[in-house]
Formats: sequence, C-alpha cells, structure tokens
Amino acid sequence: MGKYKTALYAGSFDPLTNGHVDVIKRASKLFSELIVAVGLNPEKNNIFTAEERLRHLRQACEGIDNLRFSSFSGLLANAAREMKADAVVRGLRAVSDFEWELQMALMNRELDPECETIFLMPSPEYSYISSTLIREICQLGGNVEPFVPEPVCRELREKVKNGEL
Repeated sequence: MGKYKTALYAGSFDPLTNGHVDVIKRASKLFSELIVAVGLNPEKNNIFTAEERLRHLRQACEGIDNLRFSSFSGLLANAAREMKADAVVRGLRAVSDFEWELQMALMNRELDPECETIFLMPSPEYSYISSTLIREICQLGGNVEPFVPEPVCRELREKVKNGEL
C-alpha cells in the first residue's frame, strides 16, 4: 500500500447508481480504508433522506470489508480533515466533469494542502450514468433497472407510484 491509507469518497448519492458502486469497489482496492460519505445539502431537493441513502450504500456494498459510512455537511476539505482522510476520491464520467472537478480539487488543495484528490474513471458501461439522468428517467416513466442497484430501483418505483417523484 502507498502513502495514502484512508480515502474519502463523498457524494449526494441521490440516487445511488451502479457507477457510484463501481467507483467504490475500485477505490476500496486502493486504500486500507475507504470512507463513503453522504453530503448533506439542505438547498437540494433530495429524493431520498440521508438515512435512506446510507442504507442504499450499505446494501450495495455488502461484502467490501474496508468501508466506513458517514455523512457530512459543509466543505469537503473540512470533512476530509475531520474524518482523517489522506485523500479524496472523485469519479470522472466524461471530459465535461473534468473542469468542475479540477476547480474543486485545486480549491480543496488550497483549503487543506495535506489532502490529495484522486480521480477515478468508472468502467465504460457506467460512464454515461448520472443521478440527474436517473431522476429524469424516473419522472418520465422510464426504466432505471439497468442503472441502479435493485433496492434503489424498487424504492424509486415506489416513489413514482406514490407520486413522490
């Protein structure tokens, strides 16, 4: 193992996608411990509560032994410091993600020079999946089964059926 022992992979995970799970599985092989944290942003209109998102993460990542789950609000750099993460993992789906992610990585480096950002690309079959697209497909009555873990798909269908989405 390299210098980095603990990494933080943070996101809204609303909803959790197979792309997120792919990045978690791959990042878990690179670090002694991977903290997967749900970012709490009261400004966002979330589909799922923080507790539901954490449950989805735990269910989808069963069998990966070196994971710890958490939630946070505020700056990612502060959360990484508080959780004693040596690095932050960010997923990059496409070139369009890179500009924003690079700005965020550089700002996080200014805020905490001790914490590096590691970019991971998802497997090609997940490179076009985003939570925003999943929400839109659901709202328009489409099938999201190929894009999200089964429990998430089931709960999304239930929310559509109940008019919550």
